[in-house]
Parts: sequence; structure tokens; C-alpha cells
Amino acid sequence: MRVGGHMEEFAGLPVFAYPLDEDGPRSGPLPAPESVAWRVEVSWEADKSWEQYFERFLDEVDTTAVSALVIGTWVGEDDYDKGSESVIDALVAARDRLPALRSVFLGDITSEENEISWIRQGSVAPLFEAFPRLEEFGVRGAINLEIPVERHERLRSLTVQTGGLSAEVVRAIAAADLPALTHLEVWLGTENYGADVVIDDLAPIMTGERLPKLRHLALRNSDIQDEICGALAAAPVVARLDSLDLSMGVLTDDGAAALLTGQPLGHLKSLDMRHNYLTDAMRARLREVLEPADVELRSDAGTAWEDGTEEDGDLRRFVAVGE
Repeated sequence: MRVGGHMEEFAGLPVFAYPLDEDGPRSGPLPAPESVAWRVEVSWEADKSWEQYFERFLDEVDTTAVSALVIGTWVGEDDYDKGSESVIDALVAARDRLPALRSVFLGDITSEENEISWIRQGSVAPLFEAFPRLEEFGVRGAINLEIPVERHERLRSLTVQTGGLSAEVVRAIAAADLPALTHLEVWLGTENYGADVVIDDLAPIMTGERLPKLRHLALRNSDIQDEICGALAAAPVVARLDSLDLSMGVLTDDGAAALLTGQPLGHLKSLDMRHNYLTDAMRARLREVLEPADVELRSDAGTAWEDGTEEDGDLRRFVAVGE
């Protein structure tokens, strides 16, 4: 699995790429500002910076009605190592012109534009401070990423997509008081691309004490997926969930067995285990246990790959999204 396509929907709205035409007249009218999630991006060959395109967006669109922004690539040919700091600064400076903004995704960048492990971010704290009514936030990329948010009253959905996430960021997320959060999705990644998370870093998420309304938990794309399953088997937060996502990581029969022998899972509406290393026998056992309880089980065979063999002692398994 690769991050191979731009988002087509965000915050329940279709994504509309802005600008339509970089160097010429418009080919058609712009949509109503409240009807789409606006993706502001700059192409590799563009002669303007992302910030210049954003200024044009602010002038051309009635941004008082814009509720959702998707930030595409901000990197041009001459600033390949540019982080998101100036993008965040531009958003913060425009806060009075974006009174209806409730949803932001920072880094809708495909693997063809920039590999996920190469995307440079920054501290997103200024965004949360400038937009206290923000309800949905997503970010892709982990280099220099900081999420030092102690408390946010309105945030309902938080998504962090990486090929390798630092323990420092995970601990900051786990320590945050997010009383309105219903959806938490974290791609932990692999140590090959900077992940150094250990299971204890996730303990506050497992208890759910700071997440009283959480209904969907996704701890995905991790090379410690078996350990995560073992911890979730007795985690208090699981009893409150409607859906659990453990996909895209190095999940084996050991992790699945630990999950099944732990607390009941029959209350879940769905359990996602796609991209895994489960045997056919374990897949059958999962179905036998969960399908009678009407749990939608997603556990496709043949989606993960590995190098070497157990016999030669050089078996290597991979998360879905690393580089």
C-alpha cells in the first residue's frame, strides 16, 4: 500500500483542488465556498510559492463560508526541504478571514510528489491555538512534527499518518485532554523510518481516561502490531469503541490470538485487520468468533509481503507504508 492518490473527500465534503488554472483564465466557475473542502497546493513547476497561491485563494473565494481546508504540497522545485511552518503561519495569519473553518488536513501529498517519510512538518500548536473551534485535524509526515496540545474542547477527529512516528509525538497525543474526540487514527510506522514507540507510550490511550467520547480507535501501520493487540486485549478503552482498526502493520497469529483471548469484542461494529501476516487458520478462527456477533471483519488475505524464510532465519516483514 502506498499513499498514491489525493484525498477525494474530507470532512464529509468533496475535495476541490485550487487553483484550477495556474497561469491562465479560469476554465469554469468556482464552487460555492461551503460546498467543498478546498485543497490549496503548488505544483513542482509553479513560479509562485504556496503562500502566494493561498493569498490568491483568500482574495478570490468567500473564505468566511469555507469550513474545510486540505493543504496539498507546499514544496516547489527550489524549496524541496521546506517544512510546513510558513504554511501554518499563513493559516494563523488568516484566521479572521476563516471564521467558519472547522476541518484541516495538513499534507495531502502523494508518494509521487514526496514520500511520506520525507515530508517535513513543524509544530501544529499555533493552528490549535488560532482555531479553538477546530473539529477535525489530520496531518501526514513526521519529520519535525510536534503536536503539543494539552487540551482542546472541540476536536472530534485526529488523524496522524506517518511511516515512522516518534515516541515524543505519541506521548503528547496520549497526554492531551480531548473531551470531544470520537475518532483517533495514528499510523505508528516502522523503526526503519524513525518510529521508536514502545507499548508504554500508548498506555494513556489504552485507558481512555482523557478520551471519554472515543468511539473509533486506529493504531495502524506499526511493526509492533502484535504488542498493541496484546495490550488492547485488556485495555479499558476497547469496551467503549464502535470500531477498532489494527490494519497495515506487522500483525501475526500471536497478536490476533492475544486479542481473541482477551476481553469480548462482540460489541464492535467493525474490526479492521487488513494487510497482515495471519495464517488461513487464524483468519477462519477470527470469522468463527466475530461473525456470529455481527462484527464486520476486514482481514483480506494476500495484502502483505515478506522477504526471506523462517528456515533461513532472515524473515523480514513490513508495514504497509514506510518510506
